[in-house]
Amino acid sequence: MKKLSRRKLIKRGILATIGLIVLDTLWFEKYVIDWNYYDISKPGRDKVRIVQISDLHMDKLRSFHKSIARKINQKKPDLLFITGDSVDKTEKIDALSEFLALIDHSIPKYAITGNWEYWGEVDLLKLTQTYAQHNCRLLINEHESVAIRNRKLSIIGIDDLVGGEADFRTAIQDLDTTDTHIVLSHCPQHRDIIAQEKGALHIDLVLSGHTHGGQITLLGIVPFKPQGSGRYLKGWYQDAEPKMYISKGIGTSILPIRFGARAEMVEMDI
Repeated sequence: MKKLSRRKLIKRGILATIGLIVLDTLWFEKYVIDWNYYDISKPGRDKVRIVQISDLHMDKLRSFHKSIARKINQKKPDLLFITGDSVDKTEKIDALSEFLALIDHSIPKYAITGNWEYWGEVDLLKLTQTYAQHNCRLLINEHESVAIRNRKLSIIGIDDLVGGEADFRTAIQDLDTTDTHIVLSHCPQHRDIIAQEKGALHIDLVLSGHTHGGQITLLGIVPFKPQGSGRYLKGWYQDAEPKMYISKGIGTSILPIRFGARAEMVEMDI
């Protein structure tokens, strides 16, 4: 067997590394989904299971969307939250509908807008109607209370901070205080406004998306974060009230790649 020279070994090693990076960037981090679970419930209280899906950026129904739907159905959450940027064009609503049709209709679902619903001039009436067909309510500066087992929860949905007209005060108008208050707000920077405007209202959790976890990160450096991210990037922020979780989301924006920011689904007991 012919012995490879040191130069050829190095060259092959470099090519193999590049190949792995390309595979990771274009496939693994986009389509192999992290499922992250957290228990933030309080002792002695009936747990409510929620699942968050963010930043779908649907173009067409793909196999990994089907696997997400199957897993949601297996887990049977009490509530499913869709935290914005589901579609960026009206014609893509049909693909979103195909995806939602795969999820158990009986699971109550709540959705909010993201910046791309506005930047893409998505028909919000058609989007609202499509969500409704799949037992999902689109909340735009609105709230709804739900009873689950021995608990009553308020779901507060905020319009997008960047593309829409986010208005927390309008969203909580005539809100009856319940056991648990959950805010859905696409842009995490809006947490800072919520903290100023919530007054005495205790908010148990803010769920956001938008950042894609940076989408492309290099050795911990994030070259770009979209407007509306503020100081936030991904995961938990519990340094002050209200505590917030930012999902890295599912889809991609501008560039169809991820690196150092693997796509994620979020599951919580609250």
